[in-house]
Amino acid sequence: MPKSEPHPHLDARARWALAAVATGAFCVQLDSFALNLALPVVRDALHGSAAATPWVVSGYLLAAGSLMPVAGRLGDLYGRRRMLTAGLALFGVTAVLCALAPSLPLLVTARVLQGAGGALIMPAGLALLTHACPPGRGRRAMGRALGLAGLATVCGPFLGGVLARSVSWRAVFWLTVPLALAAALCARRAAESRDPEAGQSLDGVGAIAATGVVACLARWLEHVADWGWAVGAALIGALFVRAERRSSAPLVDLALFRNRPYVALTVAGAVANSATVALLYVVPWTLQQAEGWSVLEAGVVFVAPAGALAVGGPLAGRVRPGAAVPVMALCLASGAVALAATTRGTGTLALLTAATAAAAALGVAGGLALTGTQAVVRRERAGEASGVTKAVMTATAGVGLALTDAGADGGAGPSLVLPAAVCLATAAALVVARVLRLRLVRGLVPVVGRVLGLGRAPISVRALASVRAPVCVRALRLVRVLLPVGRRADRRRMDRCGVDRRGAGQRQAAQCRSARCRTDRCE
Repeated sequence: MPKSEPHPHLDARARWALAAVATGAFCVQLDSFALNLALPVVRDALHGSAAATPWVVSGYLLAAGSLMPVAGRLGDLYGRRRMLTAGLALFGVTAVLCALAPSLPLLVTARVLQGAGGALIMPAGLALLTHACPPGRGRRAMGRALGLAGLATVCGPFLGGVLARSVSWRAVFWLTVPLALAAALCARRAAESRDPEAGQSLDGVGAIAATGVVACLARWLEHVADWGWAVGAALIGALFVRAERRSSAPLVDLALFRNRPYVALTVAGAVANSATVALLYVVPWTLQQAEGWSVLEAGVVFVAPAGALAVGGPLAGRVRPGAAVPVMALCLASGAVALAATTRGTGTLALLTAATAAAAALGVAGGLALTGTQAVVRRERAGEASGVTKAVMTATAGVGLALTDAGADGGAGPSLVLPAAVCLATAAALVVARVLRLRLVRGLVPVVGRVLGLGRAPISVRALASVRAPVCVRALRLVRVLLPVGRRADRRRMDRCGVDRRGAGQRQAAQCRSARCRTDRCE
């Protein structure tokens, strides 16, 4: 077997892109969670109501999640570097407005605009990094950027709480202003990329419908008892599908949802992200309420889980695309066991050990949701794919918090039992789906073919008849038993590709296996 060529190093423009995306992702994740523990301080300082104050966080997350599909497609259309730079500029300007906000309504408005800037940063930045790096290096570079973002996710609440109590809650926003400016300067030195097959017009109806679907879905998942949001998401979703089918340049190509590895990684990534949010809520709550620790002490002790979560991104970048789904299932199963141990553990040491193991497993799973999905779609529509994935993960993040409250035992505090059960069920579903696809049986056909000296050629009766090497009779019978399975798979593939299979012979089957037919629709 020939040795694979070593991956070339990142050039200067790719390194600038990596610096811009990593810093921008750090800012987005930091401001997503930095005010969680500082909301009481913000309410007292701005004399806001208890009902309106949570919108300082919810407005930001809702705007960021709902606008990500549109932002990803804008990067494909008008340039990913341009959209990343615009997002960083908007994020920095609105951070200044948040720091100077004299009242709670103005702060919420600035936070919504800041969420729009964050929506531009994430999908456009990930797609820019995918194109800036040579093949084989993009996943590792993306993993490094996601590792830094994961560190901000864990440290954000503690950093925000410390700054709010020791300096001011406005210092949280002043901290991100120079970081956003530095990231924008780095982005301007990166190479531009866009979808060469895309037109110059955005699907307006699809953009409005996609934004409405994600917004309604996020609100319903925060308030499950309010079914009006679920009905709204279903109706707008039907309008979105109809608009995309009729559009000549759709916002989201519906063939993306027939890409089974992409769908599996996106759904599993959403589960891992919601479980991570639950972990970040339950463990600090336990340390502060049950153990009686201060916010600063809990933040210092939580360094180990934070480091484990940050390392998950670079580790995910080293996973091959073909192994992404099995590794995802393994990480979710491991994370489920660690989450259950976190709930059942007694003592601070046992709690932190289990939390560190859970953070490591969920960090790899969350990173795979982004690195893996970028590897199984066409590079030209990388922004669209990353936008949909990030939108789903952001919209479903609140499910973890709802599950922690639902799994509480008689007022004993939040529990991680239900998040662990969901992770385990998702891992089992990935395994069952992989088995049902008969990958094991279909994989035996080329293996037996190589044993018989056929190489990677399609197995047929004529090919078997041409074998002159000594062959075991049982192996020959095995191939004849497996042969109908391959023929049925060829007929199903030809049906999806629009090839008329009436009277189709081996020539048409080989044509359907050709490289030009291996699209998202076929795979």
